[in-house]
Amino acid sequence: MKFELFFNRTCRRAAIFMSGSGDNAKRLLETRSGAWTAEAIVTDYPDRSNAKTIAEHFNIPLITVPIRQFYADHGLKSTSLATEQGREVRNLWTAEIRQRLTPFSIEFGLLAGFVSLCNISSDFPCLNVHPGDLTFELNGQRHLTGLHSIPIERALLAGLPYLRSSVIATMPYHSAKDIDAGPVLGVSLPIPVNTDGISVEELRSIVALRPARKPASGWGDVLSELADAHQQRLKLEGDLQIYPRIADDFANGKFKMHNKTLYYDGYPVKTVEYASEGVNLIS
Repeated sequence: MKFELFFNRTCRRAAIFMSGSGDNAKRLLETRSGAWTAEAIVTDYPDRSNAKTIAEHFNIPLITVPIRQFYADHGLKSTSLATEQGREVRNLWTAEIRQRLTPFSIEFGLLAGFVSLCNISSDFPCLNVHPGDLTFELNGQRHLTGLHSIPIERALLAGLPYLRSSVIATMPYHSAKDIDAGPVLGVSLPIPVNTDGISVEELRSIVALRPARKPASGWGDVLSELADAHQQRLKLEGDLQIYPRIADDFANGKFKMHNKTLYYDGYPVKTVEYASEGVNLIS
């Protein structure tokens, strides 16, 4: 299996992909142990992200491939993947990133708040930090999937008493089911949920009153406010704590895959919980 073959190889030279504030990118660069080197920073939104500032501060080459402009140059107003033409342009855009990265001999990618879906993970392993516990399943399926605060809303609506951040090795994207589908390398310690006394039933009733389409300004309701607040906590107490450690462990070869089973330091695991000191293996 190609995924396992390049997942198990030595990976030292990394590219960091980011779209926004770059908090995760900055933390990765500030705390890296020397197990890996950052050869390039890639951004799809150069005008609204902090990619240029971070690249200059850490003296790392910056690659900008503005996705909206790329789609406009190909005659499309939207970057949606809902149409065949939109998907074709996304493949061309990914190919442009691939070509721009060629001189850097990248061995793995670190997705640090990279908004636009692409299939660069077909070229080399890519890690991604996710605001939800991807080991939690309902009916045999990962339940806390999705972008932005969606996983947190799902956790609140499921009545979960705590949240976790997850770091996965991403799979090549072919359809919606491939999002957040890779092996879960690690999770943060549990972060308690606080709904200020609002019951799960009340939160579910809020969802029932929402219009079919999310307004451009956001939902603007209590559930979305709670999700945003918890997402900020999760970022500080989850994402920023575990992502650098997992990136180091991956570069040091502690994670392996054999016959679709994840191994950590030679032990088969479902995932690894990153405690304040050391790790806990979860089978």
